[in-house]
Amino acid sequence: MQIPTPSLPKVRLGTAGLLVGMQGLGCMGMSEFYGDTDTSQARATLDRALALGVTLFDTADMYGLGANESFLGDFFRAHREDVVVATKFGYTRTATCPDDWSISNRPDYIREAVDRSLKRMGVDTIDLYYMHRRTLDVPLDESIGAMAELVKVGKVRAIGLCEVTAEELRLAHAIHPIAALQSEWSVFSRQIEREVAPVAALLGISVVPYAPLGRGLLTGRSFSGQLTPADARNQFPRFHPKNQEANSRLVSTLEGLSRARGVTTAQLALAWLYARARQLGVSMVPIPGTRRPDRLEANVAATSIQLNDQEMDAVEPLASAVQGAAI
Repeated sequence: MQIPTPSLPKVRLGTAGLLVGMQGLGCMGMSEFYGDTDTSQARATLDRALALGVTLFDTADMYGLGANESFLGDFFRAHREDVVVATKFGYTRTATCPDDWSISNRPDYIREAVDRSLKRMGVDTIDLYYMHRRTLDVPLDESIGAMAELVKVGKVRAIGLCEVTAEELRLAHAIHPIAALQSEWSVFSRQIEREVAPVAALLGISVVPYAPLGRGLLTGRSFSGQLTPADARNQFPRFHPKNQEANSRLVSTLEGLSRARGVTTAQLALAWLYARARQLGVSMVPIPGTRRPDRLEANVAATSIQLNDQEMDAVEPLASAVQGAAI
């Protein structure tokens, strides 16, 4: 059966007042990490996303060494009243030092980073500004305090964190309201469910799962011998040949369920994530990434799929059997 592509309902991110479509778009792959990009197709994907009600567009200053923000800038400016701009600071890699994966949370670095991002995108305000990763050498009151100052002066509307612990989330939220937490969450990556997601639910912080399709693993696509040398997934353990066979067997469970429902494997994986968030009482806006309008449409259509208890039970044991770390 063909699942219709809906116009997305809106949800609120945290208590900051940001209203977004219930699915966002991860834009990282449009500039780096997953091989070459057809920029005209990527722009068509952005336009189609907005037409379907996707309003949260996710980037970071280090994606494409700044090129991702620059690429998205034209789109953001053309639709500024209709889009929610989310970007991140933290990784210090630049065009001159692309292999520098160090992290800075220093207040002076944060102030410099936000100005660079605003300039690249050509906007006056970033709607949601994330700390991409936390480094322990800077106390949270200093880094969160600097982010709060950006809200005060109008450069940022709301702030978020990425991949922090439950305790760090509590502490940060006590300093300044955190609108969103971005963490990996999917059928294959469920660590967030133990402690972090319950705290987010308690505090009213929305969760923005990245890699909700396991960087492609949960689409049912075969990656054996298919990755280009420039594809970052060559470095990820779950894509190593020794792990792929075992993980493919797990995906076959999803494929069987999806065939029975007449949906794609990716749609079933996204539908599972929406259902799991409801079970945990979490406000959630996943950001599956794609550079193709047809895949974007399929991902959005997953928001209308409701899984039953038997389907949820069948998916339940898969994460514990995955071979290889996520990264």
